[in-house]
Amino acid sequence: MHSVWVGEYMGTLVLVLLGNGVGANVTLRKSFAADAGWMVITTGWALAVLCGVLVAQAFGSSGANLNPAITLASAVMSGDFSQLASLWSAQLLGAMSGSALMALHFAPHWKETPDPAAKLGIFCTNAAIRSPLFNILSEVVGTAVLVVVANAIGSKGVSATGPAAGVGPWLVASLVWGIGLSLGGTTGYAINPARDLGPRLVHALLPIPGKGGSNWSYAPIPIVGGLLGGALAGVLLRFAHL
Repeated sequence: MHSVWVGEYMGTLVLVLLGNGVGANVTLRKSFAADAGWMVITTGWALAVLCGVLVAQAFGSSGANLNPAITLASAVMSGDFSQLASLWSAQLLGAMSGSALMALHFAPHWKETPDPAAKLGIFCTNAAIRSPLFNILSEVVGTAVLVVVANAIGSKGVSATGPAAGVGPWLVASLVWGIGLSLGGTTGYAINPARDLGPRLVHALLPIPGKGGSNWSYAPIPIVGGLLGGALAGVLLRFAHL
């Protein structure tokens, strides 16, 4: 139980369990955290990233991508695409598992929450203002910032030896927190295709009371935007030699 695949699966499971969990805490009725707001959501997602990265590294994935866009960016930078499908499968299955566990954890609360759109928003993202081209652009920009700054954290330009042991995950968590606070209000900052698609599939499959539809018309936007943002950032970083 110690490999890159297992690390990516377990890390993404924890990431989505805690990330979807903070959405459920704030959204579902009769939760003690109901209506706690955007600051709580962005902070919860940042700490979810921290926990996911630590778990991924502990289980064998030193890179702890947890995100198909980051995996694609790394492949573009290195020119090696051989592990892409394997890591993507771990990330998607991990996201589905984490989301399913979240749904079970909050089981008594679903029927107490009448709004189907609010329930869906716990699982996956949507546009605050529906405008597909600009929604894709939001995801491209957010994901590119994620990839570029995450690589800058470990670059020789910042430190000849990289961050001190154990500091890197905290810096990446702070980065995700900053993206949520600064750029997240337009599309909910998926910035991770697996984080959006996996829970959306779980929402469609599970018998959640009063859940409504899974908004599949929007589903391609975080996938296309995330992968495009990751690929473009990978090209930039390949030629920048960070």
